Amino acid sequence: MAEFRLPANSRIMKGVTHAAPPGTRAVRTVRIYRFNPDSGANPRMDTFELDARSCGQMVLDTLILIKANVDSSLTFRRSCREGICGSCAMNINGVNRLACTTATRDLAPEIRIYPLPALPVVKDLVPDLSNFYAQYASVKPWLQTRTPVPADRERLQSKEEQERIDRPAACILCACCSTACPSYWWNSERFLGPAALLAAYRWIIDSRDEAGGERLDELEDPFRLYRCHTIGNCTDVCPKDLNPARAIAEIKKMLLERHS
Repeated sequence: MAEFRLPANSRIMKGVTHAAPPGTRAVRTVRIYRFNPDSGANPRMDTFELDARSCGQMVLDTLILIKANVDSSLTFRRSCREGICGSCAMNINGVNRLACTTATRDLAPEIRIYPLPALPVVKDLVPDLSNFYAQYASVKPWLQTRTPVPADRERLQSKEEQERIDRPAACILCACCSTACPSYWWNSERFLGPAALLAAYRWIIDSRDEAGGERLDELEDPFRLYRCHTIGNCTDVCPKDLNPARAIAEIKKMLLERHS
């Protein structure tokens, strides 16, 4: 009988428990994935019992509290704290989210935090995004033109033309969408994933861009585009309320119309 288990060195072990201070009335339990590849040890889940009144409003506040007052070795990314940079993307209670915009009051009493799934882990909650950024760069996310820019003005767009790219251009590259996609989990070396394809769509529909045909040519591949099976996880988890699934469907539609 087949047995499906993680390799021995990948199994998550029980970690350290940091008990709440004596006399704490309202306890918030936070379990956090810990992994240091330099140690040679298995990943573990550390438990932090905190005074709920001191945790702050957002999950990121809680992580900062833990790092400052309980365990300074805890490693995670953060920057803007405004849902703009995408640095603090992680898996919180089973859903990819931004820690800085996820309110603790909206979560269960016990919070479980992991790094974004299906990516190599650099340390603790920090995933390796090298492949993700390389895929984004591969769609050439910049304006490509052949005609020279007019001498007396910029390349102009109508209001309607700008509005077409307004939402796709709002992607913050947090990687929540791509790492929530089962197709990306199994084919991340060849399938571009929702984030990169959303970026490709943004430039294909840009009225100022003159390389739409070449962009579509580069996407017409069994893996780069067509590994998307319209599961929709990407749209469900996007912290900016974008719709990568629809953008991918529109690219497929463009390719179909081109061959009809």
